[in-house]
Amino acid sequence: MAVKVFQTLVFRIKEILDCDVDITDSYGLVFASTRMGAIGDYNDEAVDFINSNEFYAESENATFMKVTKRANLDYVAVVYGTGQQRKTAMELICLSIENAKLYYEEKFDKNSFMKNVLLGNILPGDISLRARDLKVKDDVRRIIYYIHTEKSKDIHAYNIIQSLFPNDSKDFVILVDAQNNVLVKELKEKEDYDDIYRNARIIIDTLSTELMVKASIGIGSEVKQLRDIARSYKDAQTALTIGKIFESDKSIIDYNHLGIGRLIYQLPTTLCKLFLNEVLKDNVYEHIDQETMLTIQKFFENNLNVSETSRQLFVHRNTLVYRLDKIQKITGMDLRNFDDAIHFKVAMMVKRYLDSTNN
Repeated sequence: MAVKVFQTLVFRIKEILDCDVDITDSYGLVFASTRMGAIGDYNDEAVDFINSNEFYAESENATFMKVTKRANLDYVAVVYGTGQQRKTAMELICLSIENAKLYYEEKFDKNSFMKNVLLGNILPGDISLRARDLKVKDDVRRIIYYIHTEKSKDIHAYNIIQSLFPNDSKDFVILVDAQNNVLVKELKEKEDYDDIYRNARIIIDTLSTELMVKASIGIGSEVKQLRDIARSYKDAQTALTIGKIFESDKSIIDYNHLGIGRLIYQLPTTLCKLFLNEVLKDNVYEHIDQETMLTIQKFFENNLNVSETSRQLFVHRNTLVYRLDKIQKITGMDLRNFDDAIHFKVAMMVKRYLDSTNN
């Protein structure tokens, strides 16, 4: 939020209440104050107050209150003086801070505008008008990266991603919650899928190197109008959800390359259960041990090639043939036969989907 908005506010408060006021960030750094020399310094008393569990506190010469949003600390207001109704005055001051913040975000903050577009909080007819006022381009190629990370005790992933894409006139990094961020990336004229994928890989590698956390990214559909950004956002979320079910080994999942997983995800669970009971009767899936399942997965990865699969599993070709015969006895399907292999492969994916819905 623009510092001058807060600075105007604190001077107005001083005119009314005849007292000095500081506003600090969530770390205790003063960024607006009637005491001009205090700006840019840490308020030690505010730092101690932030580290406490108190929402409101009074000292001999000052009053402190936290300005929070959805349980997250945004700012701390510090009012100097010893008036009789300090708490009531402080509550009104904090309300003024919240309103000033909302006003700024509504009128001037591009990131808040883009977040509201993503979440569908702005009417489609108003998007172009608001974009023009904020000088945000409407008709350019954009794509959404939905970035999910592990929890981190230190610096937030948002700061790392922001440093990778600092041009906030073209690219927008939006904090969703502690583990999810969204990058709205403007694409250049010649950027193609390889470039889009490369950006995702850079984000994952940087987060792993600098923050020591694992990340996964869902890539939405490319859009050419600002009003379609919300659709790309939903596509990116869907890609990440489906990818976790069917391709948990992958860290980058593109909505436009989901394959048969997308089809299965959209089917009713009742139909999935009927199909599974038809293909794998008598719960034969439960009788397949981990070693056998690994053999099946490698066999599929190598396009039903017995020689290549045996080489990658470090077993003799005859050993692999024996295992495939064993699988045929258990399931009634010969995975060397294309039709049987297709049925079993789909059944594995359906089973994975059903397991995810039960969690």
